[in-house]
Amino acid sequence: MNEHLMRRLAKPMLFAAAFIWGSSFFIMKGAVDVIPTFYLLAIRFTGGAALLALICGRKWKRFTADYLWRGAIMGAFLFLAYSVQTFGLAETTPSKNAFLTAVYCVLVPFLYWLVARQRPDRYNILAALLCISGVGLVSLTESFTVTRGDALTLCCAVFYASHIVSVAKVSPGKDIYILTVFQFFWAAVYAWVCGLLFQQFPPVETLLNADMVIQMGYLIVMATTVALLFQNVGQVWSDPASASVILSLESVFGVLCSVIFYGDPVTGRLLAGFALIFVAVVCSETKFSFLRRKSEHPAQSVG
Repeated sequence: MNEHLMRRLAKPMLFAAAFIWGSSFFIMKGAVDVIPTFYLLAIRFTGGAALLALICGRKWKRFTADYLWRGAIMGAFLFLAYSVQTFGLAETTPSKNAFLTAVYCVLVPFLYWLVARQRPDRYNILAALLCISGVGLVSLTESFTVTRGDALTLCCAVFYASHIVSVAKVSPGKDIYILTVFQFFWAAVYAWVCGLLFQQFPPVETLLNADMVIQMGYLIVMATTVALLFQNVGQVWSDPASASVILSLESVFGVLCSVIFYGDPVTGRLLAGFALIFVAVVCSETKFSFLRRKSEHPAQSVG
């Protein structure tokens, strides 16, 4: 495809990725009520690794042995993030799970500070304050306590942020598609091991149920493989600020789908909290560069 066409397709691909991931929250909620968490993730990541390995095709010529340990590190954080998130999802609503997970975007600069000694800027600090306020509105009960499900979801945000930092540290110079295959592979291995140690494998007839096959197929094909490819291609052919804003819509789509298809209740307080978290994510990811760009190039009057 030519460059002009790819640039036109980039933003629709990013929107599609955000929508797919946003819609996966209520689908995961339905699946985790039937399949134990570790086995659910084991099946999802096994399928994702196999599909992406096939898609890589000629890229396998670039494979070297160090992809194994690099993928193992990335896969460990990914497994921890998804596991804690899924356990949290079992005890909270899909919409709250979607927005509280988005907190990881705000945490990344602070974790990267610990690893690379690169101090967060004023936008990162502002984003953190906005995010804390939003989390308070979303999670605190009338007695000023946080539910177990919300607490687990916030912990998963820390692991997602750690995963982003680990990718930044171990991926330079490597093919991201091959690296992602091994990331999924190792996440599947960790999930199978934990499932065998701590959970009972679900009845086969449960897995072969038509509704469950459709749900797992969506999670494997769309939410794990297709959305990842759309994200990678979309980010290559669009500017970082636009890509970040579009991908942050994942949490918004998560709420919309959960309200429409799962019947999640939404109050004014929740909406205010969601709004603060969304603005915090946009602030952290873009530093409002799209607003400054408009002010630097004002439209000229006609006439």
